[in-house]
Amino acid sequence: MKTRSLMLCVLLLAGCASKPPKQAPPERQTPLTQAPPQKISQAWSMFTEDAASHYGVDERLINAIISVESGGNPTAVSRSNAIGLMQIKASTAGREVWRARGQHGQPSGSELRDPARNIDIGTAYLRILQSQELAGIRDPETLRYATIVSYANGSGALLRTFSRNRDRAIAMINQMTPQEFYQHVQAKHPAAQAPRYLWKVTSAYRTI
Repeated sequence: MKTRSLMLCVLLLAGCASKPPKQAPPERQTPLTQAPPQKISQAWSMFTEDAASHYGVDERLINAIISVESGGNPTAVSRSNAIGLMQIKASTAGREVWRARGQHGQPSGSELRDPARNIDIGTAYLRILQSQELAGIRDPETLRYATIVSYANGSGALLRTFSRNRDRAIAMINQMTPQEFYQHVQAKHPAAQAPRYLWKVTSAYRTI
């Protein structure tokens, strides 16, 4: 009886050992790894050139944000309902753009899924950040870093890492080199994703 039980255990163990090991699910690729930023910038250049010229915003910055935010997919929708190429939330960035234009309400989902409209609205929001909320930052590279972080997490969260007084915060930023500002974001920004977002967009910017 003991011999039969022992043989049964051996067979069961052999059967378990013969089962192929479970494979881990493939790691989800981020938009930055799905397509080279340079290819994405070429795909949407007819819209980004117009928007950059109209709003006075660096076209490479627009393309870098598109690359990281959506990987160049105009139908992309996030869990927080950020839509399209530049992943615009109608209730935040969209509403800000509408308000700056003297319009009521916010853009519709269908507008944000349209590549030309999405890029226009996203670039208009970048212009608002640079000309209003981050106005006074003198160094162009520092301003670009500040714009990237503010696009994802708002300018208020960034400026409060320096001071609750906006003018004092801008003055403190102007005392830094771009590299010092970059390191400050990496060490001090309260949003955990902000340092990585800044790194990803900056990396894409440099390859375009």
